[in-house]
Amino acid sequence: MNIPKVEYAVIGGSGTLSSDFPSKSMAEDIEILEDNLFFETPYGQSPWFRLFRVGDKKVLTCKMHGWRTGVSRADASRQLFWVFREAGVKRIIAEGGVGTVNTLLDTRDFLIPDDYLDLSQRKDVGLEGKYLLIMRDSLCQEIREKLIENTKENYNGRIFTRGIYANTEGRHFESPAEIAMLKGHADIVGQSICPEVYLAREIGACYAGLYFVVNYGEGLVKKWSHQELEDIFYDDAPMIGKIILDTIRQMPAEGHCECKDLRKETLLKGIYNK
Repeated sequence: MNIPKVEYAVIGGSGTLSSDFPSKSMAEDIEILEDNLFFETPYGQSPWFRLFRVGDKKVLTCKMHGWRTGVSRADASRQLFWVFREAGVKRIIAEGGVGTVNTLLDTRDFLIPDDYLDLSQRKDVGLEGKYLLIMRDSLCQEIREKLIENTKENYNGRIFTRGIYANTEGRHFESPAEIAMLKGHADIVGQSICPEVYLAREIGACYAGLYFVVNYGEGLVKKWSHQELEDIFYDDAPMIGKIILDTIRQMPAEGHCECKDLRKETLLKGIYNK
């Protein structure tokens, strides 16, 4: 199957999973063009994709970061970003539910991070390895600004416009000792921003994410409730979808950021990409 040419992508996470994104955030300018798309990649068959349009902008989206049974999360990410590269994607928005590290945060707070801390074991996840990836300003300021603006338009609760996302391995949640170790170094904790942020830089695409607090980190504030987690999972998904769609509507494919310029040709040409 041929990969469609698109300039926008949405990496669905737990925030939109229950809404069959963008189905429960539909508007007159949204149309699902193709569904149940799978593509062959050098890393195995891709995850499920959906192709839709918002106005005249075509968008590829996947569910839950492409994670699925029988495929490592590292390979799922490689498959995902290989497809994005072949499609010509320039702007990527990710989303997900996260836990707290900063004790000032509560459930149902939004945070749009401006940096990350990688504690996962999935660090050596790339495509061909021919680039030196400079990871300052790794989360695109232009996408972040639009996400902040549209979150404020659609949500009356608390919105934090910067912070650090600590990425742990999963699939389990973190222990109280792990959360205690992160205090003072991160604000939220999740399992998806890495290696996505590296792979976005490798393919020369802008990347940023919108994260909704769904639980307190263990040992902080109070024990979190599975019922509250479930309520958030089902109740707030259409709103998160609308924020993302509004952001795409307002965001040109070509930016004035330096995201693409922070990807340089490797000097180790005799080692990588022979």
